[in-house]
Amino acid sequence: MITTIQLVRHGHHGLLGDRLCGRMPGVQLDDLGCRQMSLCAEMIERPAVIQSSPQRRAQQSASILAWHFSLPVEIAPEADEIDYGDWTSCTFADLEGDARWRRWNAQRSANRPPGGESMLELQRRIVRHLEQLRGIQADGAIVIVSHAEPIRAALLHYSRIPLDGFLSIDVAPASVSTLTVDESGIRISRINQQVPA
Repeated sequence: MITTIQLVRHGHHGLLGDRLCGRMPGVQLDDLGCRQMSLCAEMIERPAVIQSSPQRRAQQSASILAWHFSLPVEIAPEADEIDYGDWTSCTFADLEGDARWRRWNAQRSANRPPGGESMLELQRRIVRHLEQLRGIQADGAIVIVSHAEPIRAALLHYSRIPLDGFLSIDVAPASVSTLTVDESGIRISRINQQVPA
């Protein structure tokens, strides 16, 4: 049985901090992001399985790890970025003027992006996936390359922090958060371990 799940956020890309990319197609790592993921490969426990969100930046990140460990990458739709609906690809500057954006960030539990996925729906899908992994046979860790929001949603769940406390957990690019798995369930052993600057 697996004993460790490592949640890895994808590396840096050029739109980070400027635009709400979400499921916007074609977003890819920049040189910094590629370097970060190479350093990340040296930080993580040797995996038996590498899974990735379907988004390009996550698949690129997972591929760098997979090359390092000579493993294939499995696509896990459950690890996909949250669906931001109509907000996908908007700049953060534009979103600041949207009252719905302010409500979403004030109370994630009771709001959702227009035409998108709620934080609770996201949390349910990622936690369901993690719980299903508990029973698989694997000689080593499972690495899941995903995005800030799915990783944060999982960490909130296992920390027993309400969704509205989402800002209490940081998930940096190329960071690793580690879950320990045993007969009693899943618990957090490390959050947001970052690659060297």
